Amino acid sequence: MTDADSDERALVEAAQRDPSRFAALYERHFERVYAFVARRVRDRSLAEDVTADVFHKALANLGRFEWRGAPFSAWLIRIAANCIVDRSKDASREVPTAPEALQAPEALQASEIDAFEDHARLYRFVDELPANQRMVIVERFAHERSLREVAERLQKSEGAIKQLQLRALRTLRERMEGGHA
Repeated sequence: MTDADSDERALVEAAQRDPSRFAALYERHFERVYAFVARRVRDRSLAEDVTADVFHKALANLGRFEWRGAPFSAWLIRIAANCIVDRSKDASREVPTAPEALQAPEALQASEIDAFEDHARLYRFVDELPANQRMVIVERFAHERSLREVAERLQKSEGAIKQLQLRALRTLRERMEGGHA
């Protein structure tokens, strides 16, 4: 078991004992769950609603979660897939045809799970970057800001931002290709 796995397990067990500790799990997994839902739901507002449902159901059923070799995030993704299917079924009852905004996955394909795990590893690797590199990556790719905007926000030259981005991307590529967990 890796340090990350034991840390995750400790967070889950703490939240099972005291539901107010669920916030740490929410913070850790929100982006992953939202990204999963947003790829399947074309409407941003609906994606936000479904993501909220996922965490509401996860908190309500946290006492029933058991470690079975799969990461906690896989359990959340399963809940997300079920929420999407439920929304699709509800929408199809209300409207004669299912709305185009929903894509109901019947089952997660192995390739989708692999892609999700790759995204989860990438998020974790970004979190492990030095603070200045992490801020550049988040600003550039999550917030889609230009080099000039990032330089202004971080009060650095564009050249410095390019160097930080280059180092961060090189580190992320090495970690992803090396299969570090």
